[in-house]
Amino acid sequence: MTTAILTDPRYAAHTDPFHVERAERLQAIEQALRVSGLSKDVLALAPRFANRAELAAVHNQTYLDTIQRFCEHGGGQIDLDTYATDASWEAATLAAGAAVRAVESTLSGECNNAFALVRPPGHHATHNRAMGFCLINNIAVAAHHALNQFGLERVAIVDYDVHHGNGTQDIFYRDGNVLFCSTHAAPFYPGTGDSREIGSGDGIGATLNVPLPFGVGDQGYAQVFTELIIPAVRRWKPQMILVSAGYDGHGNDPLGPMALSVTGYAQLTRMLYDLAGELCDGRLLLVLEGGYDLKALGACVVAALQVLLGRDPGPDPIGRYDSPGTTVRSSIASLQQRHPLLAEQ
Repeated sequence: MTTAILTDPRYAAHTDPFHVERAERLQAIEQALRVSGLSKDVLALAPRFANRAELAAVHNQTYLDTIQRFCEHGGGQIDLDTYATDASWEAATLAAGAAVRAVESTLSGECNNAFALVRPPGHHATHNRAMGFCLINNIAVAAHHALNQFGLERVAIVDYDVHHGNGTQDIFYRDGNVLFCSTHAAPFYPGTGDSREIGSGDGIGATLNVPLPFGVGDQGYAQVFTELIIPAVRRWKPQMILVSAGYDGHGNDPLGPMALSVTGYAQLTRMLYDLAGELCDGRLLLVLEGGYDLKALGACVVAALQVLLGRDPGPDPIGRYDSPGTTVRSSIASLQQRHPLLAEQ
């Protein structure tokens, strides 16, 4: 089993030391990898820059021009949450390029699976708007590349970040080739991701949103994946599974109101790893999104890489945060009755 990681020190130049999405996030991951000894077990691949055609498959050309100029003129605050520096365009296009390179490596057989350890994150970026710390939608660029350049007919994106991946949903909402599944806290930023949002046009049924009440922990997430996410992806029969891997659902995260543990996140990744082995020759690609408690972030990434290597992730270095009083049964029952990928089973 060959697992690739893709990262680059140039991501650190996109940073605001007073912002939760800052250079220390990847530095914490790098430190956790050194301590774990995993660095010797994975294939380190150099990212490349996403080219304009790859970016334009997802984003409006005017938007790309505007963001590039904004960064080249020194950057600044784009909205209350999202910033850019003079190095942010380079970092963002290198982040998208890392996701593209991971697709190429996985589909060419250079590796079995991969984790793109990138920033800035991407899943909130729509086709024409930067928001939620995100400039370029990295996972959307990667999914389009798999479809357009490798001739895949169906891919699935699973987003387990604590925030709804509104940008990814927006980009693929009418696309019948991409299944987008999201588990997220609700009501919470950015306010999208209602369970009634299921796609439109050719994409009807290709969006599955699972909004969850605050405080859901390992048991609730595992139940949602077992009864909703896994059956939906299995019915979709993707040729590749991509994951928006956000770790801000961890119980220690300063932003997320959920109670996942490192073990819980590893369990979700294991479910997707096993499903990829069943459906698409193990083709599984993780792209980093959120996660703002540095210790939890590093531990979650190490655990995910252990799973990708086919190993037991071992004991949880932080501990569990289950909330037994938080139930997901009503959310599951409602979607099982109404969603096209689930109701007809």
